[in-house]
Amino acid sequence: MSKESDRPVGDATRVVSAGRRPEWTQGIVSAPVWRASTILYDSVADLRAAGGRDTHHRLFYGRRGTPTQWSLADALTELEPGAEATFLYPSGVAAIAAALLSVLSPGDELLLVDSAYDPTRSMATGLLKRMGITTRFYDPMIGAGIADLIGEKTRAIFMESPGSLTFEVQDVPAIAAAAKARGIVTLLDNTWATPLFFPAIQHGIDLSILACTKYIVGHSDVMLGSVTAAQGHFAKLRDTSFQLGQTASPDDCWLGSRGLRTMAIRLAQHQSSALRIALWLDERPEVAAVLHPALPGCPGHDVFRRDFNGSTGLFSFVLKDATEAARAALIDGLEHFGIGYSWGGFESLALPIDPARYRTATSRDDAGLMVRLQIGIEDPDDLIADLAAGLERFRAALA
Repeated sequence: MSKESDRPVGDATRVVSAGRRPEWTQGIVSAPVWRASTILYDSVADLRAAGGRDTHHRLFYGRRGTPTQWSLADALTELEPGAEATFLYPSGVAAIAAALLSVLSPGDELLLVDSAYDPTRSMATGLLKRMGITTRFYDPMIGAGIADLIGEKTRAIFMESPGSLTFEVQDVPAIAAAAKARGIVTLLDNTWATPLFFPAIQHGIDLSILACTKYIVGHSDVMLGSVTAAQGHFAKLRDTSFQLGQTASPDDCWLGSRGLRTMAIRLAQHQSSALRIALWLDERPEVAAVLHPALPGCPGHDVFRRDFNGSTGLFSFVLKDATEAARAALIDGLEHFGIGYSWGGFESLALPIDPARYRTATSRDDAGLMVRLQIGIEDPDDLIADLAAGLERFRAALA
Protein backbone atom coordinates (compact mmCIF):
# COMPACT_ATOMS: atom_id res chain seq x y z
CA MET A 1 0.00 0.00 0.00
CA SER A 2 1.49 3.32 -1.02
CA LYS A 3 1.78 6.12 1.52
CA GLU A 4 -0.48 9.14 1.28
CA SER A 5 0.81 12.68 1.09
CA ASP A 6 0.77 14.88 4.17
CA ARG A 7 -2.66 16.24 3.19
CA PRO A 8 -5.09 15.95 6.14
CA VAL A 9 -7.61 13.17 5.70
CA GLY A 10 -11.24 12.96 6.81
CA ASP A 11 -12.54 11.29 9.95
CA ALA A 12 -13.86 8.23 8.13
CA THR A 13 -10.41 7.66 6.63
CA ARG A 14 -8.65 8.21 9.95
CA VAL A 15 -10.69 5.62 11.85
CA VAL A 16 -10.18 3.07 9.07
CA SER A 17 -6.40 3.50 8.86
CA ALA A 18 -5.41 4.32 12.46
CA GLY A 19 -3.44 1.74 14.42
CA ARG A 20 -2.83 -0.57 11.48
CA ARG A 21 0.95 -0.78 11.63
CA PRO A 22 2.36 -3.64 9.53
CA GLU A 23 3.99 -5.14 12.64
CA TRP A 24 0.57 -5.35 14.33
CA THR A 25 -1.42 -6.61 11.33
CA GLN A 26 1.29 -8.65 9.53
CA GLY A 27 -0.55 -8.17 6.26
CA ILE A 28 -3.99 -8.97 7.65
CA VAL A 29 -6.56 -6.17 7.32
CA SER A 30 -7.49 -6.24 11.01
CA ALA A 31 -4.93 -6.96 13.72
CA PRO A 32 -5.44 -10.59 14.83
CA VAL A 33 -6.33 -11.56 18.39
CA TRP A 34 -3.08 -12.27 20.24
CA ARG A 35 -3.96 -13.97 23.53
CA ALA A 36 -1.09 -14.44 25.95
CA SER A 37 -0.05 -14.73 29.55
CA THR A 38 3.43 -16.24 29.37
CA ILE A 39 5.99 -14.99 26.85
CA LEU A 40 8.92 -17.35 26.17
CA TYR A 41 12.53 -16.20 25.81
CA ASP A 42 15.43 -17.81 24.00
CA SER A 43 17.79 -17.59 26.97
CA VAL A 44 18.29 -16.31 30.50
CA ALA A 45 20.17 -13.37 29.01
CA ASP A 46 17.17 -12.49 26.82
CA LEU A 47 14.83 -12.83 29.82
CA ARG A 48 16.94 -10.48 31.92
CA ALA A 49 17.41 -8.00 29.10
CA ALA A 50 13.64 -7.83 28.58
CA GLY A 51 13.09 -6.99 32.24
CA GLY A 52 15.54 -4.12 32.11
CA ARG A 53 14.15 -2.23 29.13
CA ASP A 54 11.01 -0.30 28.29
CA THR A 55 8.28 -2.87 27.61
CA HIS A 56 6.00 -0.44 25.77
CA HIS A 57 5.13 -2.14 22.46
CA ARG A 58 7.40 -5.10 23.34
CA LEU A 59 6.24 -8.58 24.29
CA PHE A 60 7.20 -9.16 27.94
CA TYR A 61 4.26 -10.64 29.86
CA GLY A 62 0.63 -10.88 28.82
CA ARG A 63 -0.53 -8.20 31.24
CA ARG A 64 1.74 -5.70 29.45
CA GLY A 65 -0.13 -6.25 26.20
CA THR A 66 0.13 -7.81 22.77
CA PRO A 67 -0.20 -6.34 19.25
CA THR A 68 -4.00 -6.64 19.59
CA GLN A 69 -4.06 -4.13 22.44
CA TRP A 70 -1.29 -1.98 20.98
CA SER A 71 -3.13 -1.63 17.68
CA LEU A 72 -6.23 -0.16 19.32
CA ALA A 73 -4.20 2.01 21.68
CA ASP A 74 -2.20 3.38 18.76
CA ALA A 75 -5.38 4.07 16.82
CA LEU A 76 -6.88 6.10 19.68
CA THR A 77 -3.63 8.03 20.03
CA GLU A 78 -3.68 8.87 16.32
CA LEU A 79 -7.18 10.31 16.70
CA GLU A 80 -5.94 12.86 19.29
CA PRO A 81 -3.63 15.45 17.70
CA GLY A 82 -0.74 16.19 20.06
CA ALA A 83 -1.12 12.99 22.08
CA GLU A 84 1.82 10.94 23.34
CA ALA A 85 0.20 7.52 23.89
CA THR A 86 -2.90 5.65 25.13
CA PHE A 87 -3.47 3.04 27.85
CA LEU A 88 -6.45 0.66 27.70
CA TYR A 89 -8.63 -0.53 30.60
CA PRO A 90 -11.35 -3.13 31.21
CA SER A 91 -14.01 -0.40 31.61
CA GLY A 92 -14.52 3.33 31.44
CA VAL A 93 -14.68 3.57 35.25
CA ALA A 94 -11.35 1.71 35.50
CA ALA A 95 -9.90 4.28 33.11
CA ILE A 96 -11.19 7.16 35.25
CA ALA A 97 -9.78 5.55 38.42
CA ALA A 98 -6.32 4.98 36.94
CA ALA A 99 -6.18 8.49 35.50
CA LEU A 100 -7.08 10.08 38.84
CA LEU A 101 -4.72 7.86 40.84
CA SER A 102 -1.88 8.71 38.47
CA VAL A 103 -2.06 12.40 39.41
CA LEU A 104 -3.38 12.48 43.00
CA SER A 105 -1.79 11.57 46.34
CA PRO A 106 -2.97 11.73 49.96
CA GLY A 107 -3.40 15.34 51.02
CA ASP A 108 -4.18 16.56 47.49
CA GLU A 109 -7.38 18.25 46.35
CA LEU A 110 -9.42 17.44 43.26
CA LEU A 111 -11.81 19.91 41.63
CA LEU A 112 -14.62 17.83 40.11
CA VAL A 113 -17.41 19.15 37.91
CA ASP A 114 -20.81 18.91 39.59
CA SER A 115 -22.40 17.39 36.47
CA ALA A 116 -20.06 14.38 36.45
CA TYR A 117 -21.11 10.79 35.84
CA ASP A 118 -22.29 9.24 39.14
CA PRO A 119 -19.53 6.56 39.34
CA THR A 120 -16.96 9.37 39.04
CA ARG A 121 -18.61 11.21 41.95
CA SER A 122 -18.75 7.98 43.96
CA MET A 123 -15.06 7.40 43.35
CA ALA A 124 -14.27 10.89 44.63
CA THR A 125 -16.45 10.63 47.74
CA GLY A 126 -15.50 7.00 48.40
CA LEU A 127 -12.11 5.66 47.30
CA LEU A 128 -10.34 9.01 47.02
CA LYS A 129 -11.74 10.24 50.32
CA ARG A 130 -10.51 7.07 52.07
CA MET A 131 -7.07 7.78 50.62
CA GLY A 132 -7.04 11.25 52.15
CA ILE A 133 -7.79 13.10 48.91
CA THR A 134 -10.29 15.95 49.18
CA THR A 135 -12.82 16.75 46.45
CA ARG A 136 -14.57 20.06 45.82
CA PHE A 137 -17.40 20.13 43.29
CA TYR A 138 -17.74 23.10 40.98
CA ASP A 139 -20.33 24.62 38.66
CA PRO A 140 -19.93 23.21 35.12
CA MET A 141 -20.46 26.71 33.71
CA ILE A 142 -17.63 28.28 35.72
CA GLY A 143 -15.22 28.66 32.78
CA ALA A 144 -12.15 30.79 33.52
CA GLY A 145 -13.59 31.43 36.99
CA ILE A 146 -12.12 28.07 38.00
CA ALA A 147 -8.94 30.02 38.78
CA ASP A 148 -10.62 31.37 41.92
CA LEU A 149 -11.16 27.83 43.23
CA ILE A 150 -7.60 26.60 42.77
CA GLY A 151 -5.92 26.32 46.16
CA GLU A 152 -2.49 25.32 47.45
CA LYS A 153 -3.47 21.65 47.57
CA THR A 154 -5.30 21.50 44.25
CA ARG A 155 -3.55 19.05 41.95
CA ALA A 156 -6.15 18.15 39.33
CA ILE A 157 -9.32 19.43 37.65
CA PHE A 158 -11.75 16.87 36.26
CA MET A 159 -14.21 17.83 33.52
CA GLU A 160 -17.04 16.04 31.74
CA SER A 161 -18.31 17.99 28.75
CA PRO A 162 -21.14 17.81 28.09
CA GLY A 163 -22.41 16.30 31.33
CA SER A 164 -24.03 12.94 30.63
CA LEU A 165 -27.36 13.79 32.32
CA THR A 166 -27.88 17.55 32.00
CA PHE A 167 -25.51 18.22 29.07
CA GLU A 168 -23.85 21.46 30.17
CA VAL A 169 -20.97 22.21 27.79
CA GLN A 170 -17.91 23.35 29.71
CA ASP A 171 -15.45 25.96 28.49
CA VAL A 172 -12.64 23.42 28.40
CA PRO A 173 -9.98 25.71 26.84
CA ALA A 174 -10.57 28.38 29.50
CA ILE A 175 -10.41 25.88 32.36
CA ALA A 176 -7.33 24.20 30.86
CA ALA A 177 -5.57 27.56 30.49
CA ALA A 178 -6.27 28.46 34.12
CA ALA A 179 -4.97 25.06 35.22
CA LYS A 180 -1.78 25.26 33.16
CA ALA A 181 -1.01 28.68 34.62
CA ARG A 182 -0.91 27.03 38.07
CA GLY A 183 0.68 23.69 37.09
CA ILE A 184 -2.57 21.77 37.62
CA VAL A 185 -3.31 18.58 35.64
CA THR A 186 -6.57 18.52 33.65
CA LEU A 187 -8.67 15.42 32.94
CA LEU A 188 -11.71 15.21 30.67
CA ASP A 189 -14.30 12.49 30.25
CA ASN A 190 -14.71 12.92 26.49
CA THR A 191 -16.97 9.91 25.90
CA TRP A 192 -19.93 11.90 24.52
CA ALA A 193 -18.03 13.69 21.76
CA THR A 194 -15.13 11.28 21.08
CA PRO A 195 -11.91 12.74 19.62
CA LEU A 196 -13.65 13.12 16.27
CA PHE A 197 -16.03 15.79 17.52
CA PHE A 198 -13.83 17.24 20.28
CA PRO A 199 -10.04 16.74 20.03
CA ALA A 200 -9.44 17.18 23.75
CA ILE A 201 -5.65 17.37 23.88
CA GLN A 202 -5.66 19.98 21.13
CA HIS A 203 -7.92 22.03 23.43
CA GLY A 204 -5.47 21.86 26.34
CA ILE A 205 -6.42 18.66 28.17
CA ASP A 206 -3.66 16.52 29.73
CA LEU A 207 -5.56 13.21 30.10
CA SER A 208 -8.48 12.45 27.78
CA ILE A 209 -10.70 9.62 29.00
CA LEU A 210 -13.15 7.49 26.98
CA ALA A 211 -15.60 4.83 28.00
CA CYS A 212 -14.83 2.88 24.83
CA THR A 213 -17.84 0.72 25.77
CA LYS A 214 -19.86 3.44 24.06
CA TYR A 215 -19.06 4.81 20.58
CA ILE A 216 -15.70 3.11 20.04
CA VAL A 217 -17.17 -0.39 20.38
CA GLY A 218 -20.59 0.71 19.15
CA HIS A 219 -22.40 -2.60 19.59
CA SER A 220 -23.26 -2.80 23.32
CA ASP A 221 -21.28 -6.00 23.79
CA VAL A 222 -17.93 -5.00 25.37
CA MET A 223 -16.71 -3.18 28.49
CA LEU A 224 -13.62 -1.13 27.61
CA GLY A 225 -11.96 2.17 28.55
CA SER A 226 -9.01 4.30 27.54
CA VAL A 227 -6.90 7.24 28.67
CA THR A 228 -4.95 9.18 26.05
CA ALA A 229 -2.17 11.32 27.47
CA ALA A 230 -0.72 14.59 26.24
CA GLN A 231 3.04 14.85 25.84
CA GLY A 232 4.85 14.29 29.14
CA HIS A 233 1.91 12.65 30.94
CA PHE A 234 2.00 9.06 29.72
CA ALA A 235 4.85 7.59 31.78
CA LYS A 236 3.15 8.30 35.10
CA LEU A 237 -0.18 7.03 33.78
CA ARG A 238 1.40 3.83 32.47
CA ASP A 239 3.39 3.17 35.65
CA THR A 240 0.30 3.68 37.83
CA SER A 241 -1.77 1.42 35.58
CA PHE A 242 0.87 -1.32 35.65
CA GLN A 243 1.06 -1.10 39.46
CA LEU A 244 -2.73 -1.42 39.65
CA GLY A 245 -2.56 -4.51 37.43
CA GLN A 246 -4.80 -2.91 34.82
CA THR A 247 -5.13 -4.69 31.51
CA ALA A 248 -7.79 -5.02 28.82
CA SER A 249 -8.69 -8.35 27.27
CA PRO A 250 -7.28 -8.85 23.74
CA ASP A 251 -10.67 -10.17 22.62
CA ASP A 252 -12.37 -7.02 23.88
CA CYS A 253 -9.70 -4.84 22.28
CA TRP A 254 -10.21 -6.64 18.98
CA LEU A 255 -13.92 -5.87 19.17
CA GLY A 256 -13.03 -2.27 20.01
CA SER A 257 -10.84 -2.05 16.92
CA ARG A 258 -13.57 -3.55 14.79
CA GLY A 259 -16.12 -1.05 16.08
CA LEU A 260 -13.73 1.86 15.61
CA ARG A 261 -13.55 1.31 11.85
CA THR A 262 -17.20 2.30 11.40
CA MET A 263 -17.39 4.94 14.14
CA ALA A 264 -17.33 7.95 11.81
CA ILE A 265 -20.31 6.79 9.77
CA ARG A 266 -22.18 5.66 12.87
CA LEU A 267 -21.64 9.02 14.54
CA ALA A 268 -22.97 10.76 11.45
CA GLN A 269 -26.20 8.77 11.74
CA HIS A 270 -26.44 9.23 15.51
CA GLN A 271 -25.97 12.98 15.02
CA SER A 272 -28.50 13.34 12.22
CA SER A 273 -31.24 11.30 13.87
CA ALA A 274 -30.73 12.77 17.35
CA LEU A 275 -30.89 16.35 16.07
CA ARG A 276 -34.07 15.62 14.14
CA ILE A 277 -35.72 14.01 17.17
CA ALA A 278 -34.50 16.73 19.56
CA LEU A 279 -35.99 19.44 17.32
CA TRP A 280 -39.25 17.50 17.11
CA LEU A 281 -39.42 17.13 20.89
CA ASP A 282 -38.70 20.84 21.30
CA GLU A 283 -42.01 21.60 19.59
CA ARG A 284 -44.09 19.22 21.68
CA PRO A 285 -46.43 20.78 24.29
CA GLU A 286 -45.61 18.02 26.81
CA VAL A 287 -41.91 18.97 26.82
CA ALA A 288 -40.64 21.86 28.96
CA ALA A 289 -37.05 21.81 27.65
CA VAL A 290 -34.70 19.78 25.47
CA LEU A 291 -31.10 19.56 26.67
CA HIS A 292 -29.06 18.89 23.55
CA PRO A 293 -25.75 20.78 23.15
CA ALA A 294 -26.51 21.66 19.53
CA LEU A 295 -29.77 23.42 20.51
CA PRO A 296 -29.67 27.05 21.70
CA GLY A 297 -31.47 26.30 24.97
CA CYS A 298 -28.73 24.02 26.25
CA PRO A 299 -26.28 25.56 28.76
CA GLY A 300 -22.96 26.17 27.02
CA HIS A 301 -24.41 26.07 23.50
CA ASP A 302 -22.18 28.97 22.40
CA VAL A 303 -19.11 27.06 23.57
CA PHE A 304 -20.37 24.00 21.72
CA ARG A 305 -20.65 25.98 18.50
CA ARG A 306 -17.13 27.38 18.99
CA ASP A 307 -15.28 24.19 19.95
CA PHE A 308 -17.08 21.08 18.71
CA ASN A 309 -17.05 19.48 15.27
CA GLY A 310 -20.40 17.75 15.72
CA SER A 311 -22.90 16.23 18.14
CA THR A 312 -23.75 12.66 18.99
CA GLY A 313 -26.81 10.64 19.93
CA LEU A 314 -27.29 11.25 23.66
CA PHE A 315 -29.48 14.02 25.09
CA SER A 316 -32.30 14.53 27.57
CA PHE A 317 -35.60 16.35 27.83
CA VAL A 318 -37.66 17.75 30.68
CA LEU A 319 -41.32 16.80 30.91
CA LYS A 320 -43.91 19.45 31.72
CA ASP A 321 -46.03 18.94 34.87
CA ALA A 322 -44.94 15.30 35.03
CA THR A 323 -45.61 12.62 37.62
CA GLU A 324 -43.55 9.49 38.16
CA ALA A 325 -46.44 7.36 36.88
CA ALA A 326 -46.85 9.44 33.73
CA ARG A 327 -43.12 9.32 32.97
CA ALA A 328 -43.15 5.54 33.46
CA ALA A 329 -46.15 5.21 31.13
CA LEU A 330 -44.23 7.08 28.44
CA ILE A 331 -41.14 4.88 28.73
CA ASP A 332 -42.67 1.48 29.50
CA GLY A 333 -44.68 1.29 26.29
CA LEU A 334 -41.92 2.25 23.87
CA GLU A 335 -41.35 -0.34 21.14
CA HIS A 336 -38.08 0.81 19.57
CA PHE A 337 -36.35 2.08 22.72
CA GLY A 338 -34.88 -0.27 25.26
CA ILE A 339 -34.80 0.61 28.96
CA GLY A 340 -31.24 0.34 30.21
CA TYR A 341 -28.01 2.02 31.19
CA SER A 342 -25.14 2.91 28.90
CA TRP A 343 -25.35 4.33 25.40
CA GLY A 344 -23.38 4.61 22.17
CA GLY A 345 -24.58 1.33 20.67
CA PHE A 346 -26.62 0.79 17.53
CA GLU A 347 -29.88 0.58 19.50
CA SER A 348 -32.00 3.36 20.98
CA LEU A 349 -32.55 3.60 24.74
CA ALA A 350 -34.78 5.61 27.08
CA LEU A 351 -33.99 6.15 30.74
CA PRO A 352 -35.72 8.08 33.54
CA ILE A 353 -33.16 10.38 35.14
CA ASP A 354 -33.20 12.51 38.28
CA PRO A 355 -30.03 14.64 38.21
CA ALA A 356 -30.80 16.52 41.43
CA ARG A 357 -29.79 13.38 43.33
CA TYR A 358 -26.24 13.80 42.05
CA ARG A 359 -25.70 17.53 42.60
CA THR A 360 -24.07 19.23 45.57
CA ALA A 361 -22.61 22.50 44.27
CA THR A 362 -25.34 23.59 41.85
CA SER A 363 -29.03 23.11 41.18
CA ARG A 364 -31.12 23.02 38.03
CA ASP A 365 -33.34 25.95 37.10
CA ASP A 366 -36.01 23.55 35.82
CA ALA A 367 -36.74 20.80 38.33
CA GLY A 368 -39.15 18.80 36.14
CA LEU A 369 -38.85 15.06 35.69
CA MET A 370 -36.51 14.08 32.87
CA VAL A 371 -35.92 11.38 30.30
CA ARG A 372 -32.56 10.66 28.70
CA LEU A 373 -32.54 9.30 25.16
CA GLN A 374 -29.81 7.42 23.35
CA ILE A 375 -30.68 7.66 19.67
CA GLY A 376 -29.45 4.64 17.76
CA ILE A 377 -29.22 4.04 14.04
CA GLU A 378 -32.82 2.97 13.47
CA ASP A 379 -35.05 4.87 11.04
CA PRO A 380 -35.74 8.20 12.80
CA ASP A 381 -39.34 8.21 11.54
CA ASP A 382 -39.97 5.02 13.52
CA LEU A 383 -38.40 6.52 16.63
CA ILE A 384 -40.48 9.70 16.33
CA ALA A 385 -43.67 7.68 15.93
CA ASP A 386 -42.74 5.63 18.99
CA LEU A 387 -42.11 8.76 21.07
CA ALA A 388 -45.34 10.36 19.82
CA ALA A 389 -47.30 7.35 21.08
CA GLY A 390 -45.35 7.57 24.35
CA LEU A 391 -46.30 11.20 24.83
CA GLU A 392 -49.94 10.26 24.22
CA ARG A 393 -49.67 7.75 27.06
CA PHE A 394 -47.98 10.43 29.17
CA ARG A 395 -50.93 12.81 28.65
CA ALA A 396 -53.44 10.09 29.37
CA ALA A 397 -51.71 9.21 32.64
CA LEU A 398 -51.97 12.87 33.74
CA ALA A 399 -55.66 13.14 32.97
